[in-house]
Amino acid sequence: MKVTLLGDSIRQQYGPKVKELLGDEFEIWAPEDNCRFAKYTLRGLFDWAADMEGSQIVHWNNGLWDLCRLFDDATFTSEDEYVENILRIADILKKRYGTVIFATTTPVRASNVFNKNVDADRFNARIVPLLKERGVIINDLNALFRSDPERYICDDTIHLSEEAIDICAAQVARCIKESSINIASAHCASNEHNDSQSDGMGAPVLI
Repeated sequence: MKVTLLGDSIRQQYGPKVKELLGDEFEIWAPEDNCRFAKYTLRGLFDWAADMEGSQIVHWNNGLWDLCRLFDDATFTSEDEYVENILRIADILKKRYGTVIFATTTPVRASNVFNKNVDADRFNARIVPLLKERGVIINDLNALFRSDPERYICDDTIHLSEEAIDICAAQVARCIKESSINIASAHCASNEHNDSQSDGMGAPVLI
C-alpha cells in the first residue's frame, strides 16, 4: 500500500522512523522539500502529483509556519486564510487519494520567540471540526506533547526531542496501519457485495 507523508520539518523528523515501523508492506513517499506553510503545500500538490500517484493514504500537517509571528504583529497566515487553504488541500487530497489523515500542530516551548501555543490551540480548534466534517481523520499530535513541552520539545524550542520523535513516529505509524486495515475491510466488503449480486456465472447483475 502506498502512503504519502506531507508536512513541515516535524514530518521530516518522524518520517524516516515511520517508514521503518511500517516495513515492506508499505511504500512511503514524501517530498524532500519542507512543506512549510499551508499555501506552500497547496502549491506543491501540483508539483508532487506524479510522485503521489497511487497513494491510498496521505498523512499531512501544516501549522507551525502559518502561525509564527515573524514581524511582531500578526501570525504569518491569518486564521481565516489558514482555514481556507487547509480545506482546499483536504478537498484535493480526498478527491485524489481517498484516505486523508491530518496531524494537529505540535506545541512549542514557552520560550519560543515566534510561535505561541495559544495560537496553535486556536488554529487547531478552528480547523479540526471542519476537517472531520469532510471525513478527514485527525491524528492529535498536539495532545501527545502538550503536557510537557520542556521534555518533548528540544532546545531550539520548536522541534521534537529524540524521545518525542519516537513517540510521534509510533503514533503516525499506528494511524496509518489502522487506516490501511479499514481500507482493506471496505475492499473486502465491496467484493462480497459484488459477489452476492452475481448471476452465479461470474457476470455482474445490473441493478
